[in-house]
Amino acid sequence: MIKFSDKNLLPIYEKIRENSRLDFEDGLKLFRSNDLIGLGSLASLVREKLHNKKVYYVFNQHVNYSNICLNLCKFCAFGKPPGDPEAYALNIEEIVKKLKENPSPIQEIHIVGGLHPTLPYDFYLELLKTLKREFPQAQLKAFTCVEIDHLAKISSKGIEEVLKDLKEAGLSCLPGGGAEVFSERIRKKLCPNKITGKRWLEIARTAHKLGIPTNATMLYGHIETYEERLEHLIALRKLQDETGGFLCFIPLPFLPQKSYLKKEVAPTTGFEDLKMMAVARLMLDNIPHLKAYWIFLGIKLAQVALHFGANDLHGTVYEEKISDFSGGETKKALSRKEIERIIREAGFEPVERDALYNPLS
Repeated sequence: MIKFSDKNLLPIYEKIRENSRLDFEDGLKLFRSNDLIGLGSLASLVREKLHNKKVYYVFNQHVNYSNICLNLCKFCAFGKPPGDPEAYALNIEEIVKKLKENPSPIQEIHIVGGLHPTLPYDFYLELLKTLKREFPQAQLKAFTCVEIDHLAKISSKGIEEVLKDLKEAGLSCLPGGGAEVFSERIRKKLCPNKITGKRWLEIARTAHKLGIPTNATMLYGHIETYEERLEHLIALRKLQDETGGFLCFIPLPFLPQKSYLKKEVAPTTGFEDLKMMAVARLMLDNIPHLKAYWIFLGIKLAQVALHFGANDLHGTVYEEKISDFSGGETKKALSRKEIERIIREAGFEPVERDALYNPLS
């Protein structure tokens, strides 16, 4: 029996024991609770039921092909307008060269970038085809739902046709970025040029129905309310009930250091990060994996997050630039040996996986 300092968690504990789904009001009680150990204990019950002591990771490399972006969201320090001194765009030859600098065979190539105003549709298809040819062992996790919408616009094609083109070119799955918080209030204030939450969900639904699995994210710790976080989580849960296509959920703490909001918003605390992790594990009862993204959390807090519901530590993460631009200070690459040591030190069993969560060992 878990001992709770917050008695409001007792009925939630009973629901979890009975495998009953938590509702919106339960979620509010979780977010409003300061019984962090109680929250972690509840999340660990669910995590251990799903994964026992296993913690997954992937040998991967990120490709942020360009930071030139039409959206220029207020929370984003990565996106730059054309002509900005920090703006860049890699060509396919440069991307292949970077990937070949990695001495070990990459299992996953994670490709995301800004909404570039002039890159043609064929660039994206040729990029996937080239990477599939040059790195046949790697799965290509590429292009957020926001980028898919952009590709539909520049090609004058429907979402389904774009996704079919990408899949034929070598796409394995979609990353979960661009979801931010689905709240219309938030998006109007912070990312008015970005697709709506409804559109994001629509694109994810289409991908799932075509047999393309995706991840899902939430960017938290800026101006959103607990209610808006819960609406986001429940929207993902509802779509997962329908399609079963989400592989993993990744809660991303907002890094305000270099954003337009740096004077208005402080970085999240470890307390808030662990609470968010636990609530996500408890509310998302049908999404199998929960990621502690060590690039944003830092390695030590990510280790603790494994005791608050997370069962995935992402991966080796070579060449990730988004957190660099955002002010992140975490080391940007881990070897297999390092990441397995980090997992074991936290008391768990490391399992190498591919992009689709198939174990490789």
